Amino acid sequence: MKTQKSRRLYIIGAGFAGRSLAIEIMTKAIFGEVVAFLDDDPDKIGRSIERIPVLGPIRDVARLLRMNPADEAIIAIPSASREYLKELYSILKRAGFEKISILPGISQIIEGDAHLIQTRSIDPQDLLGRTPVAIQLKQSLAYLRGKRVMVTGAGGSIGSEICRQLLSAGASRLYLFGHGENSIYQIDRELRLLQEEGVGEKASLVQVIGDLKDADYMDYIMGHLRADVVFHTAAYKHVPMMEENPIAAIENNVLGTENLINAVIQQGVKRFVHITTDKAVDPVSVYGASKLICEQLVIEAAAAISNANFMVVRFGNVLGSRGSIVPLFQKQIEKGGPVTVTHPEMRRWFMTIPEACSLVLKAGGVGENGKLYLLDMGEPVRIRDLAEQMIRFYGFEPETDIKIEYTGPRPGERIDEELWSEDEEPQETEYSRILRLDRKRPGSINLTRLMAAIKPICRFDPQKPKMYRNNELLRAVLQNAIPSMGDVDIIREDHTQRHEGAKERKKEIVT
Repeated sequence: MKTQKSRRLYIIGAGFAGRSLAIEIMTKAIFGEVVAFLDDDPDKIGRSIERIPVLGPIRDVARLLRMNPADEAIIAIPSASREYLKELYSILKRAGFEKISILPGISQIIEGDAHLIQTRSIDPQDLLGRTPVAIQLKQSLAYLRGKRVMVTGAGGSIGSEICRQLLSAGASRLYLFGHGENSIYQIDRELRLLQEEGVGEKASLVQVIGDLKDADYMDYIMGHLRADVVFHTAAYKHVPMMEENPIAAIENNVLGTENLINAVIQQGVKRFVHITTDKAVDPVSVYGASKLICEQLVIEAAAAISNANFMVVRFGNVLGSRGSIVPLFQKQIEKGGPVTVTHPEMRRWFMTIPEACSLVLKAGGVGENGKLYLLDMGEPVRIRDLAEQMIRFYGFEPETDIKIEYTGPRPGERIDEELWSEDEEPQETEYSRILRLDRKRPGSINLTRLMAAIKPICRFDPQKPKMYRNNELLRAVLQNAIPSMGDVDIIREDHTQRHEGAKERKKEIVT
């Protein structure tokens, strides 16, 4: 059996990130031996860096290499475009590398030292979608230096990545708030290991297990923690599951958010950033409706406060999140298919988790009180195309080797999602890929009336016992307050026109 020391490592990219990795590997010899850098820069080819030869161009050299099972390629080019990564991956696979790792292209790596612990096996999401925008993260996070920062849903896909990037913020404390003990334990251990290996700064990490639905507890814990800034990512998110459990969705997402807002206002939190979704736009699902109500709760609360900044940041799907199609497709491909797609023309807006979180953190610092911000999601992607790309990533041919089956949209799903409603007007900001959504007219939801109607459905009221846990009544209440909830025709005949219309409106903004 090969030992770690017998690993022969080829670092792709002889820039600062590649050099940082090489130095760390040489210092900790248990990781293996760096045989060479591979690079396309003619000024570096033929030189030695840290006494390691630089070979290139990569395409030519890779064909001459003789691989053995212990050989590994590490792509250390954080600024590489998706197109270049695809090319590199293809070259390295043809060269015979069975193990290809990558140093993810996240902002803190672009600005600081790279560390071996940050590398991981390359997967499809690294090659999908557009090239993430490079953000000067340390500069963006300056507003958090010395602050006590709380992340709700810290064990989730978005919350955990926000926590990883917050290691570079210089915060005094980072509160990891969540309901599930296992997910909070895992992100806490990961962050501590990253800190031990020199990633970021030495913020104190505090695990906080709690339930947003418990108003008394939220008042107590916010008073105890005295957080300066809160990033609210916690929510039930699985659309079909929430259609089956609508009261749980409203109770957790809406009433939980209301409890949190009340607690942070009472304790004088200076900055509150609420994460929302494109499914809140003219929602047809209970999940979407819950997020629309939450948006309005935050904006209404902002109007009643001073000397604080409460804001909402909206974006679409993220690649590789829990329950998303990327991990599902991976498992389906690994077992030989079929890969299940809901509809051949279904499209979604996609962004990588690190890019979305970097932009959220940026927006959190520059955003104004009571404003709704939208992350520029690029162009929507057909789910069928995504499935075909992933099948090819694993070396198979769609339909020939791995079949694609169309299952039809599930409850609460529609063919296309919109990023803003007809009542919202997107405006450019001075910050790349961050738009501001201005409302053309006041929100149409009567929050006071709606909240009064849903509370006895979610919480037992002895004066109204028949309302408790009444799913049909809840749907009627939501449909009465949110007209789009009455649209049960999920597969719209005009989905192509809606898609083209969204593209045209987006062009007007970006041009």
